[in-house]
Amino acid sequence: MQDELFDTMMRTIRRYAPYADETQIRKAYAFAQKRHEKQKRKSGEPYIIHPVAVAEIVAEMGLDTDAITSALLHDCLEDTATSYSELASEFGDTVASLVEGVTKLTRVEYASLEEQQMENLRKMFLAMSRDIRVILIKIADRLHNMRTMQYQTPEKQISKSMETMEIYAPLAHRLGMQKIKWELEDYSLQYLDPENYKKIIDYLEAHKETDEAFMREVQQTLENRLQSVGIKSTIYGRIKHVYSIYRKMQVQGKDIDELYDLYAFRVLVDTIPDCYNVLGHIHDLYNLVPGRFKDYISTPKPNMYQSLHTTVIGRQGIPFEVQIRTWDMHQTAEYGVAAHWKYKEGIRTNGDEQQFEWIRRLLETQQDTEAEDYIHSLKVDMFDDEVFVFTPRGKVISLPSGSTPIDFAYAIHSAVGNSMVGAKVNNRIAGYDLPLHNGDIVEILTSKSAKGPSRDWLSICKSNQARTKIKQWFKKERREENVARGKVSFEAELHRLGYDPSIMQGDELRNAVLTKLSFETLDDLYAAIGYGGLTSFKAVSRIKDELTRADRAHTKSSAEQLPFHLPDQTTQKGAVFADSGVIVEDIPSCMVKFARCCTPVPGDDIVGFITKGYGVSVHRRDCPNAAGAEDPAQAGRWVHVEWAPSGIESFSTSLEIASSDRAGLFLDIATIMTSLKIRVSEMSSRTLPEGKAVTLMTFQVHSRDELDTVLARVRAVPGVTDIKRGRA
Repeated sequence: MQDELFDTMMRTIRRYAPYADETQIRKAYAFAQKRHEKQKRKSGEPYIIHPVAVAEIVAEMGLDTDAITSALLHDCLEDTATSYSELASEFGDTVASLVEGVTKLTRVEYASLEEQQMENLRKMFLAMSRDIRVILIKIADRLHNMRTMQYQTPEKQISKSMETMEIYAPLAHRLGMQKIKWELEDYSLQYLDPENYKKIIDYLEAHKETDEAFMREVQQTLENRLQSVGIKSTIYGRIKHVYSIYRKMQVQGKDIDELYDLYAFRVLVDTIPDCYNVLGHIHDLYNLVPGRFKDYISTPKPNMYQSLHTTVIGRQGIPFEVQIRTWDMHQTAEYGVAAHWKYKEGIRTNGDEQQFEWIRRLLETQQDTEAEDYIHSLKVDMFDDEVFVFTPRGKVISLPSGSTPIDFAYAIHSAVGNSMVGAKVNNRIAGYDLPLHNGDIVEILTSKSAKGPSRDWLSICKSNQARTKIKQWFKKERREENVARGKVSFEAELHRLGYDPSIMQGDELRNAVLTKLSFETLDDLYAAIGYGGLTSFKAVSRIKDELTRADRAHTKSSAEQLPFHLPDQTTQKGAVFADSGVIVEDIPSCMVKFARCCTPVPGDDIVGFITKGYGVSVHRRDCPNAAGAEDPAQAGRWVHVEWAPSGIESFSTSLEIASSDRAGLFLDIATIMTSLKIRVSEMSSRTLPEGKAVTLMTFQVHSRDELDTVLARVRAVPGVTDIKRGRA
């Protein structure tokens, strides 16, 4: 089997990369096979199957010998005892550097999942800025992993699909690799929303004959017209990919049988004038849908994509899209950056490095940024829809959709943003918060006497690049103000959680806190909070253990009790600390279960009810079923219970989330739960009338504080209108 896969890979290399050095590739295969010989994939197959498949994908991109070699060796540093120096000695510094760039930092301990992901991405972008082949190999690696995701656990399928949807598919889009982007999206959707995925697949299969007949008719009509006027062309039609259909269903709030524009046709010609000639003939044959024509030939996208797009209505009243491009444009559209960064015979062809300036910007924005904020902002800066605006001299600037003149100013230069005193959009004075649109001409008004950016700009700007540069200005220019502001915010957070800020005066606690948060002095900590590099909520959350230990020590040496002091394990005579983490009054040995009607968690006010044959059922005191505690007839069955200082590891609870019905809401909520490392056991969503939706989610938490954090984060999701505690 391995030999067959190797032979298939070599045939692919000879077809797409005929200039590759087969001797070196065979040597790399033998090296990887030996290093991975005792390892197996989750499917039970030999591990070498994976690097061979990745190398084949890289070859299909048309990359060079070093890239294919690195693909074969890409897991050697991470999963075997192979060293960097050994790779460099055997295959050269270039291959070793590429493999190192692809290798994840799995051997380093991080404080959080977000911090690890940020560091992995930072390293990957740094390697990309030196050699774009790093990310091409990484995308090929992820593509094969998604193709074989059926062998992973459900939890791994969801987490990897989420990461693919949020990072790798949009990154492939940014690099112009549409073919791979579609495949990554479809595989991810298969695990993130299997029900709707299957519904779409079943529908397409059931309507396959009808769809193919419609596409044959349109294709024949176009071919006949273009042949009659002497335009040489290749035409083919396709059904839009599954995730594209899914997005349309979510955005438009329709079932698949209510959608019409499911068809797309491509017309490939030899020259740019032919593209515009074809466009004229299509508009002569079919009626144009107003507002759906886009010219990406005269104004290419930042990822180098060029094509004419038009949507027309066929004779059956069915709309369809037509994309018109040259063969060179088609290669770029399919393989993106790989089509422009060929490495033939070890010599890189001339490429426009300005096209990849965004990689360096991503490296800039990770400075002074919390890991979680960076990951979120990265998705905004790189992966959101874009808006293209112009400087007065006609230079195109791409910004995240919804960007303002502030974002534009900082995209030009930090000095322009810091000295900004006004803006003109299309030669008219505009407010700082005016959303920019495609084609706007923006002029920034500056002054040497400008006082610098306002803190309000942080909530106005859309791009992480602008936000980071504003924070950097405040960090440098307003330290005293930042210290004062940060101290107030930090102490307010301590008060909110019931801690006395005076405990920070102890040398032992102060040193422990500064070590944990990586600051030299408290003023440095306060300054970071003041300029926005760190939130007081996150700072206090990270040092809760240190604060609790210091508070307990303070309580022992002082008669004054702090408001959050935990109760003793035996607060009443006869109380028993049950294994469940609940202290039950006067019952020496009993079972304890948590009521499914209200799913209490530590921190909730609770009451116990003696059931027949099931021990004590614990309810939240505000649960409707706990109203019987006031009934004299049942008074003997209600008992006093309270949370013990420590108990079982986690508690099941659930939320019912009311929201507007919008695309991406389900994924946004799931992303929050993943970032908080909350284990979700069940999650479902359904659409309601009038554009509403409800999401039900069951998950595990350790305390009420942890639940409150979940509630706060989910309430902040755009579109969420209400949250109720529900059944587990």
